[in-house]
Amino acid sequence: MHFEDRIEAAKQLVPKLEKYKNATATYILAIPRGSLEMGYELSKTLHLPLDIVVTRKIPAPGNEEYAIGSVAPDGGTLLNEEAVRGYGISPEYINNEKDRLLVEIKRRYKMYRAPADNNIIPSFTGKTVIIIDDGIATGFTMKAAISYLRREKVKKIVVAVPVAAPDTAKEIADMVDEFICLSTPMFFAAVGQFYENFPQVSDEEAANFLKKAADLFKTSQKP
Repeated sequence: MHFEDRIEAAKQLVPKLEKYKNATATYILAIPRGSLEMGYELSKTLHLPLDIVVTRKIPAPGNEEYAIGSVAPDGGTLLNEEAVRGYGISPEYINNEKDRLLVEIKRRYKMYRAPADNNIIPSFTGKTVIIIDDGIATGFTMKAAISYLRREKVKKIVVAVPVAAPDTAKEIADMVDEFICLSTPMFFAAVGQFYENFPQVSDEEAANFLKKAADLFKTSQKP
């Protein structure tokens, strides 16, 4: 299965999420940056507020492209223990990277949500959350988000994605209350291969999608 772009992918997810339309205490949470474009489309169609959950991958020493784990907003970490042992990575390196990435996580929350929310990382305790992304490869980012939201004691976690690597899809499905995935192709190299158009989304564009969704939702809530 291929998608024209992120908007088409979001539209194809709508029928699977229709039961959540206009639901109370339910949020769409996008993992920045690319999925905020999808999040805006889903927020507009399902009449649900859009927010973000920001996690960051921990890179291997000397190899920024290879993730050995991930960090959540509360400092919680998930590690690929096999990779950590294989690279001979010290606890000191992991702690230093965690501190560095927490600064970046807070920067992103501030960039995307301020000034309206004064750089406060939102709480979703007791809420239903629908986490979306444009695809899942290794799953480190998504797993960190799920684990973080479990610690936040949310009521229900739904993950909805257009495409995911098969093994990762099984792992994610076991972690959440509901897993929606349109395609789990066997030959999975990168998320972008399943899109005809897969442009990078800038921080400014991502923040604008979040602002537009907030403005739209506020307007729809007026009597």
